[in-house]
Amino acid sequence: MTRRAWLLFAAMGVIWGIPYLMIKVVVDAGVSPGFLVFARTAIGALLLLPVAIHQGAVRPALAHWKPVLAFAAIELGFTWYLLNSAEEKLNSSVVALLIAMVPLIGTLIAWRLGDRSVLRPARLGGLAVGLGGVGVVVGANLTSGGTPVWAIGAVVLTSIGYAVAPMIADRKLAGVPGIGVTAVALSVVALAYLPFGVLDAPAHLPKFNVLASMLGLGVICTALAFVCFFELIAEAGAVRATVITYVNPAVALLCGVAVLGEKLTAGIAVGFPLVLIGSYLATRRDRPVPLAEPAPVEEVSSPA
Repeated sequence: MTRRAWLLFAAMGVIWGIPYLMIKVVVDAGVSPGFLVFARTAIGALLLLPVAIHQGAVRPALAHWKPVLAFAAIELGFTWYLLNSAEEKLNSSVVALLIAMVPLIGTLIAWRLGDRSVLRPARLGGLAVGLGGVGVVVGANLTSGGTPVWAIGAVVLTSIGYAVAPMIADRKLAGVPGIGVTAVALSVVALAYLPFGVLDAPAHLPKFNVLASMLGLGVICTALAFVCFFELIAEAGAVRATVITYVNPAVALLCGVAVLGEKLTAGIAVGFPLVLIGSYLATRRDRPVPLAEPAPVEEVSSPA
């Protein structure tokens, strides 16, 4: 990759690794999951929609309104509400680690859609290792007590949404400008969550760290994140761009331990490496086998 691509890659690794920390700060302050979805999408839409309109990217997105709505609901609407709700009960580091199984889910979906390369031993082994790591984390949290099953289920559903939504974009929105899709999707979700924005608005002005976290989620982790991600795809290609999935959970884990004082449990210490290794093996592309050069054909003299 080029130097610019590596800089974008490093930026995305951090930008999409810190939302879990910010979400935890906001929901622990009593802000409702629905209001947080509204605030984050509204801020992102206010920043990106004017740019998308100026670039003429909104009209193509509206012309494909059905897959755009599906993308908005699965990538943003349902998943962000589930994620926010789960972080009311789970540590941000645990949530981020479970989100790391997105490549595993994507691999299983690809298999169901006809990708038989998933059946190769290395990829099957990766699925087994990764799912084993998820099992370690889930089991450790359930046996420790105080962890509701629904919260873990919410993160699993979020991971499924994060795996399905990019496939919708890839199959149905490949020729549509990404910034147009994102701007329209954020606007639709913000309008859908407007009742939460009105009815669940905090009664008092939140503390500075809560306001800063909500602003950071909207500006950095939503508007700036999508702009950088599209640039990374253009610079390095879609396949390499998705490798940030392996970096984000590590950043989130470090933030949770260093900033929030979350404990690095034995379940995380064992499960986290297994999930990353499994995700890498399950999504690894086999190197193409070089074709053998054809043997030289000996000249045969014709009979005299």
